[in-house]
Amino acid sequence: MEYIGIDFGTTNSALAIASEARAIRLASFQSSDGMTDVFRSVLYFEQDQRTVPRKVLAYAGPEAIDHYLTDEVKGRFMQSLKSYLASPLFTSTNVFGRNYSLEDLIAYLLRSLTSNAFGSSRPSDRLVFVGRPVRFVGSESASDDSLALDRLTTAFERIGVSSFTFEYEPVAAAYFYEARLTENERILVADFGGGTSDFSILEVGPTPRAKASARTILGTSGIGIAGDSFDARIVRQVVSPLLGAGTTYRSLRKQLPVPAWPYIKLEHWHHLSLLKNKETLNLLHGLAANAEDADAIRMFIRIINGDMGFYLHRAVQRCKNELSENDSSCFLFHWEDVNISRVVRRDEFEAWIKNDLDQIRQCVTTLLQRVGVAPQSIDRVFLTGGSSLVPAVRGIFTEQFGSSKLAGGGEFVSVAQGLALRAMDTVVLHSS
Repeated sequence: MEYIGIDFGTTNSALAIASEARAIRLASFQSSDGMTDVFRSVLYFEQDQRTVPRKVLAYAGPEAIDHYLTDEVKGRFMQSLKSYLASPLFTSTNVFGRNYSLEDLIAYLLRSLTSNAFGSSRPSDRLVFVGRPVRFVGSESASDDSLALDRLTTAFERIGVSSFTFEYEPVAAAYFYEARLTENERILVADFGGGTSDFSILEVGPTPRAKASARTILGTSGIGIAGDSFDARIVRQVVSPLLGAGTTYRSLRKQLPVPAWPYIKLEHWHHLSLLKNKETLNLLHGLAANAEDADAIRMFIRIINGDMGFYLHRAVQRCKNELSENDSSCFLFHWEDVNISRVVRRDEFEAWIKNDLDQIRQCVTTLLQRVGVAPQSIDRVFLTGGSSLVPAVRGIFTEQFGSSKLAGGGEFVSVAQGLALRAMDTVVLHSS
């Protein structure tokens, strides 16, 4: 029997397989930088320039990134598909003349994620647990949540995985953390993904593990603010002003503000391709002709025409990561004749994300109050996910619980490994 955990994330995904001896191996994927156990949740469609009519080719994960970066004629790059699951407004998109539903797109991504792991094994030979956030991005009601789960279920069914169980992602991370324990603990798990931040309070440790009992979950909560939100703040405060946001243009002898909406699209870089249409580009060219800072807007146009969203986003993440280790970072983006740079201080960045931090803090406080657990009765706070490395995020938990209670590890794979352990414990529970 194989026990498989699948963490389908907004930015990154991972897959883990547990053995009867509780040994876990991670699925690995080939990329231009070598093998990796982190599968980027991206798709890339391109037209084969050698065929007539041009055949559409599709790639997922690291392979999608490699093709996108090396193609001279850029195709269609997609990311953050998970963030649309709860939205009834997104049903399908047209790619080179063919409509793809959201379920189609996610199914293709999941097929690439799982192909090596499943191999030729039969469905009856594996038990699959799939992670889900406590609250999906954009979910405002129970019906939104149900829509997201139904869509994700359909996507799995389309790749032949018809029997699986959903588990909250922070609960799965708790199983990963529990594997190292020699004493029982009451823990708060904080899982920071690309689209959501999720929290759970649980009783874990050797005793419940030995009894093969389900872990006592005291409460869960979540909020649609995470790493993507922090990236968007850097774009708004650093990148957009260097590309003309906040400047003016002259129209009928009046100085008017440059429209903000194209720059709002830029904040979620996977929306950048939506600006590459005749109407928007004509508008931007018209603005540049009468703009206070024409060169900045022309650089924005070149970034749109060149489909440079991925590269720009990578520069934003590099800046954010450096600010987790240093008091300042130099944001730098260079492509052909587009050069934008600015020194960013950590205290600036923390001011930009203050509202996000306040909402995360309130979400944690409300969870504690709702379940009637005082901070001092929490034995350990396990932080996981990429944004758990941001000092201001860790500061939220240091303030409430003290630095000595903080633990971390497996930032990008803890949920997948915990899901695999959760699947194994389910079999043990049912057989005991």
